[in-house]
Amino acid sequence: MKNKLVEYRKTFGYSQERLADKLGVSRQTIISIEKGKYDPSLNLAFQLANVFEASIEEIFVYEEKGDKK
Repeated sequence: MKNKLVEYRKTFGYSQERLADKLGVSRQTIISIEKGKYDPSLNLAFQLANVFEASIEEIFVYEEKGDKK
């Protein structure tokens, strides 16, 4: 799944550490999500959307594997 987490985080002026603290997760979790190595739980995705005043779909873009048109 692709995401725009880095862009939103920077726009709102959050460091990875500050965002992680706000969400109650580790900085490594934020790094892994940003790099696309970890897909957040639905609960965490909703928390991120709430923090950035955006919809989940604005932050995360589902991409089917093998479907690169």
